[in-house]
Amino acid sequence: MKVNYSVKQMGKKHPLITTRSIEIEEIGESPLLKVLIEAVVRQQVKAYNERKAEKTLVDYLKPSDINEQKEQGKVGFGDFENDNQADEEKAIATALQAFEDGIFCVFVDEEQVGSLQDTVTLQPESILYFIRLTFLSGSIW
Repeated sequence: MKVNYSVKQMGKKHPLITTRSIEIEEIGESPLLKVLIEAVVRQQVKAYNERKAEKTLVDYLKPSDINEQKEQGKVGFGDFENDNQADEEKAIATALQAFEDGIFCVFVDEEQVGSLQDTVTLQPESILYFIRLTFLSGSIW
């Protein structure tokens, strides 16, 4: 199943991740939010682990690579210092806990999904928004 998603942060004009499409396992047209989050995390962990496994031979950046990475806000070679693979089950548990703790919220086509037990209706053109919530910080001085 193809899902469109974006990641935004409160107080920021531009999204952290612009709208992209990913292919997730078949979860039906109206899955529970919990099932949807689990499927997205599985796909992202798999993609992350595959990226870490492949070694690049080219250790320089072309001008087109630099311009593309500038749009995302970080220019780099894409190398990893940590060679450990991500643990899928731990990542799923962390994502579900983060949702329950209010670290991020989920919108589907501009409608907020409030609970992990709520059903989500996905259309082919639907966009799934993950909004990272930031907490106000400061001092009393």
